[in-house]
Amino acid sequence: MTELPILTLVTFSPLIGALLIAFIPRHNVQLVRWAALATALVSFALSLALLPAFDARQAGFQYVEQLDWIPAFGIQYKLGIDGISLVLVVLTTTLSWISILASFGPIKDRVKEFMISFLILEVGMIGVFTALDLFLFYIFFEVVLVPMYLIIGIWGGANRIYATIKFVLYTLAGSLLMLVAILATAFAFQAGHGGDWAGAFDYEQLRQFGFDITLQLFAFGAFFLAFAIKVPMFPFHTWLPDAHVEAPTAGSVILAGVLLKLGGYGFIRFAVGMFPDAAQSYAPWIIGLSLIAIIYGAIVALVQPDMKKLIAYSSVSHMGFVTLGIFIFQQQGMEGAILQMVNHGIITGALFLCVGVLYERTHDRTIAKMGGLAARTPVYAAIFGFFMLASIGLPGLAGFVGEFLVFVGTFAVSPVAAFSATIVMTVGAAYLMWMYQRLIFGEVSDFLKGLGHHLTDMTPTELVTLTPLVALTVIFGLFPGLVLELIHVPVDGILLQFRDATAGVAP
Repeated sequence: MTELPILTLVTFSPLIGALLIAFIPRHNVQLVRWAALATALVSFALSLALLPAFDARQAGFQYVEQLDWIPAFGIQYKLGIDGISLVLVVLTTTLSWISILASFGPIKDRVKEFMISFLILEVGMIGVFTALDLFLFYIFFEVVLVPMYLIIGIWGGANRIYATIKFVLYTLAGSLLMLVAILATAFAFQAGHGGDWAGAFDYEQLRQFGFDITLQLFAFGAFFLAFAIKVPMFPFHTWLPDAHVEAPTAGSVILAGVLLKLGGYGFIRFAVGMFPDAAQSYAPWIIGLSLIAIIYGAIVALVQPDMKKLIAYSSVSHMGFVTLGIFIFQQQGMEGAILQMVNHGIITGALFLCVGVLYERTHDRTIAKMGGLAARTPVYAAIFGFFMLASIGLPGLAGFVGEFLVFVGTFAVSPVAAFSATIVMTVGAAYLMWMYQRLIFGEVSDFLKGLGHHLTDMTPTELVTLTPLVALTVIFGLFPGLVLELIHVPVDGILLQFRDATAGVAP
């Protein structure tokens, strides 16, 4: 273990904050809010502290912390990061403090319980990206479910119970089957080592083991279902629009910004990393589903009357580029997929914040009721327009580079697939520009006129939540190498092992 267990501190500092908040009197709402924000900022600062000593040229995991946990079954407390997990950890801690700050106004009831739930959610998300023991990974993967269930179920909209049950049933169906696959791989590893359980759940040892094709096909299928639901891929996406519509703004931001990325990360790290032969066998089907998701999500978004639901379906389309980039098994494609995950988290999280700003004033998200916001809220109109352009992939902003790299990688494998995905980008531009035009331009609608002085421009707090995301969108749009430098070596290692395994070269 390293001298300073910084990954443990990054992962569990939100839990420490949640425990401290539990002792704050419920009526002291302001102290609860600021304590939660301070906790999230500490975790954010600790995640940034990982960057200076991180060597992007070094293969393998860094900051590794390892302790025996249940040695009789080879289960360890093992954490570590490479460039892929590092960028996702920083994304998580960034969006967490922004989401908590954004909830200061909208969350008025049970504030203490909300903040505790949100901080526990942050623990689970960071843990998924840092765990190098499959049993530990599964625990973190499941921990995420409980606070998200509470956040939607207690602080959500009118149909929150339906959305929550749907979210839980989908997620449990996938994760329980994944648990069976984890146990199956552990038993196979143990049997292959003369009954010795040491390393049976260790990711680094499991990815070198070389499972037979029958087990790979089953295990990959189980992992695929769990991660496809999280992404979500077509046709496992139907829980997402309901969850987004009913979730409070902070819940939607973290759901789009981080929770969907658990699936993409799982595909890269575990599904491809541990079961390369099965991944190659399933790849044509997954590429097909990815193209359907890209097209379907864009077309369905065009006809949505609700702003949140439109952005939710746009996520289905955008995340289709992620799975497409992963399963073409090309360097540019996989790097583009990871960059797309990061940029989608920033941009779509910001779009949900923008919707939340308007909802706080109107208590409505129906696009047809809006219009003429530019005249009443010019700062809001400018910021919303900025993120709309970023989402449609305007060159120079963060939304462009990831999808471009996926196109480049896909074209090398299938020009037809690349062309199909490119055409859909036009539809993507259409639904976002249509929504923006209806909201921002034209005469002020009668509905908005009826709000009178309640329709104000953005508050300082709202500007503080969105300004960092504006900056990141510009920085990653102009300097994507900041992320690509971190992820290049681990992606190269994953693809090298994949090619060796599928070519029959012994690890």
